[in-house]
Amino acid sequence: MRNEGLGSWPARRARKTPHRTALVHGEQSTDYRTLHTRTIRLAHALRARGIRRGDRIAYLGPNHPSYLETLFAAGTLGAVFVPLNTRLAGPEIAYQLADSGAKALVYGPSFQGLVAGLPGSTDVRTYVEVGAEYEQALAEAATEPIDEPVAADDTCIIMYTSGTTGRPKGAMLTHGNLTWNAINVLVDTDLIADERALVSAPLFHTAGLNMLTLPVLLKGGTCVLVEAFDPDATFDLVERHRITFMFGVPTMFDQIARHPRWKDADLSSLRILTCGGSPVPSPLIAAYQARGLTFLQGYGMTEAAPGTLFLDAEHAVSKAGSAGVPHFFSDVRVVRPDLAPVATDETGEVVVRGPHVMPGYWGLPEETAASFVDGWFRSGDAARVDEDGYVFIVDRIKDMIISGGENIYPAEIEDLLLAHPDIVECAVIGVPDDKWGEVPRAVVVPREGASPDPDEVLAALAGRLAKYKIPKSVVIADELPRTASGKLLKSRVRKRFGTNS
Repeated sequence: MRNEGLGSWPARRARKTPHRTALVHGEQSTDYRTLHTRTIRLAHALRARGIRRGDRIAYLGPNHPSYLETLFAAGTLGAVFVPLNTRLAGPEIAYQLADSGAKALVYGPSFQGLVAGLPGSTDVRTYVEVGAEYEQALAEAATEPIDEPVAADDTCIIMYTSGTTGRPKGAMLTHGNLTWNAINVLVDTDLIADERALVSAPLFHTAGLNMLTLPVLLKGGTCVLVEAFDPDATFDLVERHRITFMFGVPTMFDQIARHPRWKDADLSSLRILTCGGSPVPSPLIAAYQARGLTFLQGYGMTEAAPGTLFLDAEHAVSKAGSAGVPHFFSDVRVVRPDLAPVATDETGEVVVRGPHVMPGYWGLPEETAASFVDGWFRSGDAARVDEDGYVFIVDRIKDMIISGGENIYPAEIEDLLLAHPDIVECAVIGVPDDKWGEVPRAVVVPREGASPDPDEVLAALAGRLAKYKIPKSVVIADELPRTASGKLLKSRVRKRFGTNS
C-alpha cells in the first residue's frame, strides 16, 4: 500500500477490525469493512467524473457518513478535501469554492437551493447530492483497490479560517499534520478501542473532526454522528449508545447542565469530556465535577490541526483558566517581539512548532511567510506562562471574537458595514453574552446629517454573512479613538463601548 495518508485508514482498519462499528447515524450503522468498500466506490465514482490527483473536492452538509466517506475517498485519490461551513451565506460559500478551485461538490439535500445558485461563479463541474444520487453513484462504481501513492506531506485538507484582512484563508493541512494531531490526542487523552464518541460538534470545524472523530476512528472506536446539537437529545443518545467520549464548546456543556434532565440522567458511561473554543468557566467545571465528570480542555488553531495546548483532568481545578501545556508532539513558546522567551507571568505571543503544524495558506505565499519565523507559527494570540509551565491565554492580538466556539474576525464584518451609505467609520468588538460567551457589536460613526437605523444596518448584512457573524447590537458614536497616525485603537473601543448594556 503506497498510500501513507488518511485515504488508507479505512483499508487498514478493515483488515484489523472489519466487523466493528465505525459510524452510527440515526438507525444506520456502518462497520469498518463497509466504510472501506464505500470509500473505494466513491473514489472510483469521482475518478470516473474526471477528478484526479491534486484536485479539490468540497463538501457542504451536516454531520453524515458521506462527509467522512468523501474525506477518505479524496485521500484515496490523492485529491484535496475542502469542508465548507454550513452556516455560511451563499456568497461566502461561493468565495471558498472559487478560491480553492474545487472541481467537485458533494452536498446535502437541504442545500439544493444554495447550490443551484452557484454554477458560473466557481470551477465546480461535478455535483453529487447526498441521497439517491449519491447511493446510485456508489452502486455503479467499481470496488478494486486504488493504488495511488500519497505521501505524509501531501495536502489532505484545505480548511478555511477567517482572516484579519476580511477574507478567509485556506489552511493547508497535510496527511501527516492530521495523523500527528490524532496521535497527540491518543497519547494525551488515553483513548481505547471501545470508545463510543458522540459527534454533535460540526465536522467542518477542525475540533469536531480532528480532536474527536479522526482519533477515535484511528483507534478503531465508534463515532455516533448527529446533524445538530440538542441538549435534550444528547441525554437520549448518551444513554442509548453508552457514549464514552464527547467534545463540545462551553456553551453546549452549559446547556446540558442547565437542562431539567441533568440531575437524574444516566451519565455513567461518560469517561472523557473535552472542551475547546474558550476557557471553561469555574462554575461549569464544578457542576460537572459534582456529577463525577471532569473536563479536559485545551487551546488550538486550525493552522495546527488544531491541538496545541492541553489541560488534563488532574489540573482542571488547580490550573483553572489555563490552556495547559503543549501536546506530546507539539512545541509551544510564549515569546517577546524579538522571539526571546518571556519571563514567568510576562505576556507574550504564542508560537508553535511541530509535525501537526500546516505548511502554509492556500495560494497565499506572502501571508504564509509572514506567519512563520524560524520555523515557528505565530498564532497572534497573547499569553503568559506560570511558574509550573502552564499557559494562560490572556488576549487576542488579532482581535478575534469567539462566539459559541465560532471564530469571528471583525475586519470581514467591518468591510461590509463600511459599504453602507450612511456609515463612514466602524469598529466591531466582542461583548459578553451569557449564552455564547461573547457576540459581535458594531460601533458605527454615521456620515454627517445621517441617522442610520440600527435594525436596518443589521438587516443589510442578512444573506451576506453567516448569521453568527452578524452583530447582535449597533452603537452610534460621534467618533472612534485613533492614534496620531490614524490607527484605530480597538482597546479603547472595547473599553468605552464593550460593556454588556
